[in-house]
This record gives sequence, C-alpha cells and structure tokens, in this order.
Amino acid sequence: MHNSQFVVSPTWLFEHLEDPQVVIVDCRFSLADPQLGQQQYQTSHIKNSYYLDLNQDLSSSVGKHGGRHPLPNPNDIANKLSTIGVNSQETLVVAYDDSRFAFAARLWWLLRYLGHEQVAVLDGGFAGWQKAGYLITDVLPTPRMGTFVAQAQTDRVVDITAVKNRKDSPEVVLVDSRESDRYRGEREPIDKIAGHIPGAVNYPWQEITDSSGYLLPQPEQRHRWEKIETAEEILVYCGSGVTACVNLLSLELAGISKGKLYAGSWSDWISYM
Repeated sequence: MHNSQFVVSPTWLFEHLEDPQVVIVDCRFSLADPQLGQQQYQTSHIKNSYYLDLNQDLSSSVGKHGGRHPLPNPNDIANKLSTIGVNSQETLVVAYDDSRFAFAARLWWLLRYLGHEQVAVLDGGFAGWQKAGYLITDVLPTPRMGTFVAQAQTDRVVDITAVKNRKDSPEVVLVDSRESDRYRGEREPIDKIAGHIPGAVNYPWQEITDSSGYLLPQPEQRHRWEKIETAEEILVYCGSGVTACVNLLSLELAGISKGKLYAGSWSDWISYM
C-alpha cells in the first residue's frame, strides 16, 4: 500500500520522526491481557511515540448498555490528545499497533469522528517497522502540549435505535465485521450470546490486510465492497465498536465515504435481549 491520506509507510514515518507537525501514537493492546499493550510500550516502542490505551483512553466506562467499549467522552479524549501535543486541524497523528489495525483504526476513526482529519495508520504496524530495520527504544518521549478541541461529527455514528429503524431499508446495508464463525454463531469467545444482528452481511475485518498486517492494494479494497458500494448508507459493527473501524478504514481506502459506526455493536445489541 502506497502512502495515502490514511496510510503511511515505515520509511515515511522514519523520515518524519522529528517533524514537529507529527505525533506518533502506540495503540497496542490485548483484549485477553489488558495490561500487555502498556507493558510492551514501556519495553520498546517507536521513537517519540506516546501510548493511548483502548480501555483507559479510547473508550469510556462500561455500563448496562452501550457495549464493551463505549466511545470516550469527547472532552476527556480531547484533553488527552492535547497532553501529547496534538493541535486540532494541524498535527498529523500516526497510529500503530501489532494487531492488523484492530486498535490503531479505532484511534484513526475516533479522531475523524472528533473533527480531526489529519490522521493515518502505519502500514505493517510495529512488526513492519522492525522488519524494515528501524530502531526501537524504551525511552519515553518528552511531554508536549497541544490544543485539541473536539467537534463531534455525529453523522459518523449510529445507536441501536437508528440500527433498528434503518437496517431493513433497501438503501441501507448492515455490515458485521467479526470473524465468520462468530457471525454465524458457531463460536463466541467474548459475549454472552452468539449470533448476529438480523439482516447483517459479513465482511471480516482481517480481510483488509495480508497475514503480516500490510494493507491490501487499493483496487483490492475497492473490489471487496463492490456488492454493496451503491448503498446509500453502510452501518458497520463488530463485537464492541473496535475492529469495525478497520472495515471503516477499508471503505475509505476504497473511496466509499458513507460508512457509519454502530459504536455499541453486538455487545450493546444483546444487552437489550
């Protein structure tokens, strides 16, 4: 995948490590071990990168409804972004993980939802950076101060009411981003109920990358969505609104800008059952 508005290569990032207009964010995380990402970051990370935690920074507290990873309070995440040097409409944020964009794409989507379009993911992630031969460090970056003002783009997100009201419309497609066996209800490792939202079609989020975590070329991203690209609206969900963002990234790479996140996703849907 060549450098684009949404993706940068390890080489590009290496050349911009000291660029004051670039802020690098390590988004590594493990659903099975929530402390692992922070530990990995403290041990080794890309120079000058800051760490944002899926549970602590990129989500808000879990309630009865809203799913396992509710969207963070806009002011809270804005304050956090300010403390790592992000200036609204100016700073290019580059997000990376080691999970084929599972968590980096969450930050990518969140920033755009908050009105900040200057954000990209690192192709190949942390492993790709290392494979390219670039150095890693355990030195924590110097604190930077920015001014980030959240301007939530509410048309990029939908709740359960909107999904129920619109999912059966012929102009709307509901996309389940989970692995196919979870979509079919054959396996459910996380949520209490297996299955999928009635009417949803399955586009597993892992399909936008190869096995090493590199994005497939743009023509392949576009081909992937051919069957539904004429829909007026594409509502995307997963288990908790995290890996669905990988599919939203794929849609944008394909030139399709009508994807919306059902933030609560399956874990919110089943909380009403």
